[in-house]
Amino acid sequence: MIKTNFQEKQWAGKFGDAYLARNPKTIEEMDNRYLKAVGIKRTDLNKEFLNKLNRSIKILEVGCNAGVQLMILQKMGFKNLYGIEINPRTVNVAKSLTKDINLIQGTILDIPFKDRYFDLVFTSGVLTHIAPSNVKKAMKEIYRCTKKYIWGLETYADKYTEVIYRGNKNMLWKTNFPKLYLDFLKDLKMIKQKKLPYSANNDVDIMFLLKKY
Repeated sequence: MIKTNFQEKQWAGKFGDAYLARNPKTIEEMDNRYLKAVGIKRTDLNKEFLNKLNRSIKILEVGCNAGVQLMILQKMGFKNLYGIEINPRTVNVAKSLTKDINLIQGTILDIPFKDRYFDLVFTSGVLTHIAPSNVKKAMKEIYRCTKKYIWGLETYADKYTEVIYRGNKNMLWKTNFPKLYLDFLKDLKMIKQKKLPYSANNDVDIMFLLKKY
């Protein structure tokens, strides 16, 4: 796989390795992290947005890291689960931690699946790390691969704002990502969104579910 930009090279290398090392590897760890940060477990958030969906739908996570979000969906009863992750070491770790989940190396800017292959494609803290010059390309790839739903949880701001991320520039931006989707891809409609303010600082995440019409 060719790394075409600065962010991809960072996430595919030691920067991505460090991210893997410090992030949750189990559902319990993930739920506790969310409960402490925003006052609700990630499992409960997922249920709030996805509980009405048929458990047989085909789902792709773009930027799946260790696969914990997919584990949560699997525990909820979803059966056809796929993930792509740019960091090769992380892919191997995710494979060792999961069972009956399809995991491969891949990039959000060139998702290695055919058009409309999935019923739902989602990101969790991934678009926020895509440079503004590439974010529409990433969104278009997600849109291309889904028949119906786009789901996400990303860092929120009213307008595009760069954030210094662990001492690094050009690695994190926050904005109103669901609005960006809706402004860019005109046949998407909002099903649900929820802002999640952090208890320890002024940060806000936003979870959203969009549908093609």
